[in-house]
Amino acid sequence: MVDIAIAQFAPGSDKQDNLGRIAKFAEEAAAGGARVLAAPEYAMFTVPTMDERFVDSAESLDGEFVTGLRGIAARHGLTLVAGINEAIPGERRIFNTLVAVAPDGSIAAAYRKLHLYDAFGYTESDFVQAGAIGEPETFTVDGVTFGMQTCYDLRFPEVTRRIVDAGADVLVLPAEWVPGPLKEDHWTTLVRARAIENTIYVAAADQSAPAGSGASMIVDPMGVVIASLGERVGTAIGAVSPERIAEVRAKNPALSLRRFGVVANQ
Repeated sequence: MVDIAIAQFAPGSDKQDNLGRIAKFAEEAAAGGARVLAAPEYAMFTVPTMDERFVDSAESLDGEFVTGLRGIAARHGLTLVAGINEAIPGERRIFNTLVAVAPDGSIAAAYRKLHLYDAFGYTESDFVQAGAIGEPETFTVDGVTFGMQTCYDLRFPEVTRRIVDAGADVLVLPAEWVPGPLKEDHWTTLVRARAIENTIYVAAADQSAPAGSGASMIVDPMGVVIASLGERVGTAIGAVSPERIAEVRAKNPALSLRRFGVVANQ
């Protein structure tokens, strides 16, 4: 059994302030026994309107912000997942990237968002370049395997299925789920659906208001919400149990009974 935590807050334009808040959440999570902490999408830098400021804020994976994340992970002895604005040399666009930083300071895994939020009146692709399709990157903590995806990816069930096929027991899902009519209902429904249909845990860390809908949660393989934050800023901890996964899969062997796979659509 592994305790994992989610953090919910509203990142701003001050990267050092955002880093300081993540450090506080990491301290809380570690004090509660968590071995993994997930922070939201764009935890490094967020402003109300997606514009050139996102590009100007971007850094490389060995830049100051990720270096700060490494220090936090090492200081508190946990694996830290957070969303960053990753610079692309020579481009006026960025990657929307998740990094998983291990307690030894190494980058255990990195994920560049595949499905950009060109929906509901937004065009993320104006400033963000989609990641290349490759084998899902995973990381392991105390024998439990974690995979990552980002926000709008949630609306594409095949993304999660590929991560599960790569061996993940837990999906870490940072997001900035933009508020709007029925949006929170979509969020809570889809987070639980991805857990149920794949018989895995989902740790969904959303931004809080004003940019995010909140409702961060940890859901078990049967779709039961075991930790949640509602609209609050802070952290929540839930236990991930391989035995629970095995128990659910014995009752609901959906993965072994399926008759279709996933093929990339370039």
